[in-house]
Amino acid sequence: MKITPTLTFTYSLLPVLTRQLKCKLAYYLFIELLFFQGVKQMLLGASLITVSALLVYFVTIINVGRARAKYKVMPPAMTGDENFERALRVQQNMLEQLVLFLPIMWIFSYYVSELWGAIIGGVWILGRVLYAWGYYQEAKKRMVGFGISSLSIMALLLTCLYSLTMALVGSF
Repeated sequence: MKITPTLTFTYSLLPVLTRQLKCKLAYYLFIELLFFQGVKQMLLGASLITVSALLVYFVTIINVGRARAKYKVMPPAMTGDENFERALRVQQNMLEQLVLFLPIMWIFSYYVSELWGAIIGGVWILGRVLYAWGYYQEAKKRMVGFGISSLSIMALLLTCLYSLTMALVGSF
């Protein structure tokens, strides 16, 4: 019987385990609590920003569904009322931005600074919310949010490129 480090081990099996297996179980649980929990805590900021960004994205999905019902644009149609098209565009643009933002924010948080990764990630989320709020009203009003989120991505990307380059140069 192979025991893997997991906290989901059922307590109902403990009475039937041999002393040796109980010791192995205790060892693996201790290692998980000591090491793996530390790793989980290490990138808590990046995890919170990821969940927050996905929550904002989920809200944009809901808004597209609401706009479809309100303006009577049934799937698979992607065009119709201008207000529906703006809601759809916000959702699509958020998805396009997430593909770039999430990996670079995680790389930044791991190699540069978790705190600054979370701060810049939070600014990016604020930019995306302002972008959505402005675009829902009128296409011209999206630019402030677009600028904030674009500058956030550029800060993450350029700092990562610099830090990783310096790490590579330093390793030779």
